[in-house]
Amino acid sequence: MKLPTIAICYDFDSTLSPNEMQSYGYFKALNTNSSEFWGKSDIMVEEEKADRILINMYRMINEALAKGIVLTREKLQEFGSTVELFDGVETWFDRINEFGKSIGVKIEHYLVSSGDKEMILGTKIAKYFKKIYACTYLYDDEGKAIWPTISVNYTNKTQFLYRINKGCLDEYDDSINDIMDKDARNVPFENMIYIGDSFTDIPCMRLVMNNGGKAIGVYNPKSKNDTKVKNLLNNNKINFIAPADYSKGKMLEILVKEIIKGMKINNNLITLTRAQKNSK
Repeated sequence: MKLPTIAICYDFDSTLSPNEMQSYGYFKALNTNSSEFWGKSDIMVEEEKADRILINMYRMINEALAKGIVLTREKLQEFGSTVELFDGVETWFDRINEFGKSIGVKIEHYLVSSGDKEMILGTKIAKYFKKIYACTYLYDDEGKAIWPTISVNYTNKTQFLYRINKGCLDEYDDSINDIMDKDARNVPFENMIYIGDSFTDIPCMRLVMNNGGKAIGVYNPKSKNDTKVKNLLNNNKINFIAPADYSKGKMLEILVKEIIKGMKINNNLITLTRAQKNSK
């Protein structure tokens, strides 16, 4: 019998990592910092009435070139290899997968981020995701990044949850728009958990919640500043909050396991209803 599938979908910056991924290798190579780089991007966004993510991608190429650094896949992955992760993240996926197996469900992990896909591929945890949805570049014959091919902002993030839901995982797959029976879908929304950290995750959080899934807001356990996620919780944008400590036995692991158990029970009841409807 096919096991029910539960999808855990993650943001990256300030969710799996304490800071934005660029603030490690990339900003250090450019001898700049977060407020300076994003501050200049903000000015350009206003002046050009432009999409923030596209401007960020444009500036990443050009600011690097100004410092004599050519952005290639290899260079971006090298920057990604320096990205720090919250405690417990590196062992989290195996632990959660094993727990799912122990209670009879299949766990799939997905990343939905406005960060750079190649940087994410350079991290130690890239191998655990069934699919990584993030910003990507077109590369010329010499391997240099020259143009955005995919830009992921806070509103178009939701399309990737529909792709996970329907099983149309490739970004170019237009069958995402086809009518599909709820029972035929790869991962029902009520079997989704979304983990994010801020207001930019609200569209995804609301989509999952409104369709029966669960959304968790996480915050940096070292700063203990839970104001953003508390506001989301109080405004019914998320179901739960927890420190972003993915270590064994910590609150986040306990919470996610309880949600998975609840989803397993719900799947059992749905299966029973179908069986009763089909019985003669």
